[in-house]
Amino acid sequence: MENLSIYCPNLDEHLSVPPGATLYQVAQSYRNALGFEPVNARVNNLTVALDWRLRESCQVEFVGLTEESGRHTYLRSLCLLFAKALHDELPHYHLSVRHSLSGGYFSVVRCGDKGITDEQLALIKRRIDHLIAEDLPFERRTVPAEEAVQIFTAMGEMDKVDLITSSGQPYVTYHYLDGYPDNYYGSLLLSTGQVQLYDLVPYLGGVLIRVPSIVQPTELAPFEPQQPMREVFDKQSRLLTLLDVSYVGSLNKAISTGHFSEIVQVAEAAQEKEIAAIATEIAEAYNQKGVRIVLVAGPSSSGKTTFTKRLRLQLMANYLRPHQISLDNYFVAREFTPLDDNGEYDFEHIEALDLELFASDLRRLLAGELVDMPLFDFTQGARVYQKELLQLGEGDLLLIEGIHALNPRLIPEDLQPLTYNIYISALTALGLDAHNRIPSTDIRLLRRMVRDHNYRGYSAIDTISRWRSVRAGEKRWIFPYQNRANVLFNSALLYEVAVLKTLAEQILYQVPACVKEYSEARRLLRFLDHVRPAPINEIPSTSLLREFIGGSSFHY
Repeated sequence: MENLSIYCPNLDEHLSVPPGATLYQVAQSYRNALGFEPVNARVNNLTVALDWRLRESCQVEFVGLTEESGRHTYLRSLCLLFAKALHDELPHYHLSVRHSLSGGYFSVVRCGDKGITDEQLALIKRRIDHLIAEDLPFERRTVPAEEAVQIFTAMGEMDKVDLITSSGQPYVTYHYLDGYPDNYYGSLLLSTGQVQLYDLVPYLGGVLIRVPSIVQPTELAPFEPQQPMREVFDKQSRLLTLLDVSYVGSLNKAISTGHFSEIVQVAEAAQEKEIAAIATEIAEAYNQKGVRIVLVAGPSSSGKTTFTKRLRLQLMANYLRPHQISLDNYFVAREFTPLDDNGEYDFEHIEALDLELFASDLRRLLAGELVDMPLFDFTQGARVYQKELLQLGEGDLLLIEGIHALNPRLIPEDLQPLTYNIYISALTALGLDAHNRIPSTDIRLLRRMVRDHNYRGYSAIDTISRWRSVRAGEKRWIFPYQNRANVLFNSALLYEVAVLKTLAEQILYQVPACVKEYSEARRLLRFLDHVRPAPINEIPSTSLLREFIGGSSFHY
């Protein structure tokens, strides 16, 4: 039988490969040429594990730890190791992997109300090290859903049972490590020996799972203290527990049994309570500390615009007159916009804003002058003036919103004591199950995709292709300044993934297999397969989610 012709973009050449060879065998044959250790691969733009056998000529792109996909594969494998070691050494304890935090992933290990001690955690790490040294295979098994339900019911893993039964899949593929079954929704490493670098450390009442840096995979990702963000996640976790919807399976059950409306009402009420509390604090700062500027910053699709509009109403209820200013109106003319490494316009760059003009207008406003405010015409790529006149008086307040609002370069140093800083992001505490977290970035990506398609004429390909650059800009220009905030607001809604599902799926299905964005589209579709759709008409017109799905009573 003739060899297969495999095109490898990593090497930009065609490889001659015998039929039936695994991706791992191919990677080992070209290890030196690749220059890195692959952890998964994309075959014709579909992400697969390295035990995939090649049966026909195709394109194969190997993925390492410098990509998010590779990082997820590594984390899933480490989580299975963690769960297996916990089962072996402390069988009555349960692991819950919650969310990314402080450069790692925050998890909770409990037996009833009892947490894990430092000595017990050291025992778990020794067991993990032993499993790594044995280089045991991560196996996959596909069984009828009824059999998988029996397996996980016997283990007491009802979060997995709920997900399997509510998603309606006839067969279930689960993972298996040395007699221990677990379920992960994506590729794993081939064996435990491939987990070369990790750490488990006690942190904020739980355990921080540390993995290699995406920038420098030979080192652990740097630790970044983020206790305020942990507190934000904890608030949502408490609501999820109260409503008994901590995982997608239980949310699915709530939707099918007619309890979705109550979840929406509680989630919306909780957000309005938070916004009202922030407005009250700002009013006190206005009266007691002379605050005149409220800054609202956050990453893409965090809901800054709607949050700012709702905050404006609450400030008016506190007898203040807020004037909303979007930093987008201070973009420099298109020809002066900085370029990124690929020669594309870098709208996330701080110098994409006319900082000098903004500072001048800000000073004039605070001095009580009448200022003609700019508007940015995105079609022309230039600022225009339409006699939008603004003058501040008693009780007036500036409400400034944009991704760079907390960057210290934006507000002149002598004016910074007059500011109240708000950081907003969509931090979801909902999990697929106890061992499978839902990345908050996935929720933001789905929000942006739906909005871009419905209101900006962009396809899913456009949004996905741009997302990596957006994320890079956030890491450079937004995340470093979140600790300057007086308050963190969580814009994630407990129920939103069930609403986004229907809208996002029809967009994602339009991505053809011949484009590189297909792998990300398929990953998101596999995730959404487990979620039951919820009715959009249950969502109030003032909801932050309406900014993305449409039907808002606010004007944008």
